[in-house]
Amino acid sequence: MSFDDEIARRYPHLKFSKHWELEGDALYLLGGCDAIVEAIRRSPLQPEYRKSLLQVSMIKGAQATTAIEGNTLTESEIRKVAEGESLAPSKQYQEREVLNILDAMNEMLQAVAVDGRGTLISADLIKHLHRGVGRELGQHFDAIPGQFRTDARVVGPYRCPQPEHVEELVTRLANFLPQEFGFAADRQTFADAVVQAIVTHVYLEWIHPFGDGNGRTGRLLEFYILLRAGNPDIASHILSNFYNQTRPEYYRQIDQAGQTRDLTAFLRYAIQGYHDGLKQVMGAIAASNIDVAWRYLVHSKFAERPYRKKTVFKRRRRLALAMPPASALLPGEIMMLTPELAREYSALTERTLLRDLEELRQMEIVTEDKGKFRLNLDLLGSHMPRHRQGSTAAA
Repeated sequence: MSFDDEIARRYPHLKFSKHWELEGDALYLLGGCDAIVEAIRRSPLQPEYRKSLLQVSMIKGAQATTAIEGNTLTESEIRKVAEGESLAPSKQYQEREVLNILDAMNEMLQAVAVDGRGTLISADLIKHLHRGVGRELGQHFDAIPGQFRTDARVVGPYRCPQPEHVEELVTRLANFLPQEFGFAADRQTFADAVVQAIVTHVYLEWIHPFGDGNGRTGRLLEFYILLRAGNPDIASHILSNFYNQTRPEYYRQIDQAGQTRDLTAFLRYAIQGYHDGLKQVMGAIAASNIDVAWRYLVHSKFAERPYRKKTVFKRRRRLALAMPPASALLPGEIMMLTPELAREYSALTERTLLRDLEELRQMEIVTEDKGKFRLNLDLLGSHMPRHRQGSTAAA
């Protein structure tokens, strides 16, 4: 039996050819992903808000991909780590696990999003990512960072490929990807890249080239391929976060795909999660844009308003800007929205607060119903693109 025949016989699920179908709903979702990504790319953000979104994305991504492997650090703890703080000695190895992922993600962001460099997936790249995953973990990492395993491994019910076949399988993966997905020929669509990222991740799980850290390395590859295709940095956490949130289904889908030798269901599962995550990011951007538009509107309305006392003018404007967009609040709740408002109104009477709210109502900034006040966001209608209202059905 030839070596090629032996590889095919031993690992029939590793086809290195297309063994999936993108059905109608998956294609529809991929089209939606493409459209949302384009909308995110074209959405201007306040610098501080963009920085905040990126930090959240990186922290969520690091937390998710390490949590799948058993790391128990919370998002707040990872935020401290990302900001340079050290955790308790008992958590130092978990801190190092998270730092390794954050460092790898930042390295890829710098190379791809800042420097504009994107390379083909190769054995060297895979080893480089794994070396970063296992850096300084010592006995907490059951592998030599950056080196393929030399022993047999079994993960749950799954018997991993024999160690003597690992290098050949990784080479075949590296050769298969550019042929199937067209990145080298500069003919890759964003939808192609989404599929490639997911397929690469699953194949690395199946090949299991390292003794430890395969999942983290595979998810970093997924992140890299999406980033290389133009996935916004503020959406870098989506797939890892989705896999972590649906962890039992994640494992079930990978196992089922191996048994059926078909990636159709796993792709549908992952694409749905990616699509939903992109919608959440777009929703956060939309909320930020509404906040910017609302603040501009409030400042404009106050600029048109005559006033006698500058202190009263500024206090009322601060009151309008402090109110949340969707909540109906009692006056007592409103005066406690910020420490600054609480200090101001604690030295004034309740009647003063009610006069201020009445002034905002007359300016149409707020509406009042049964003693509760809410922002009058209908004022933003003039800031929105015009479109036909009501049914579009033909007469």
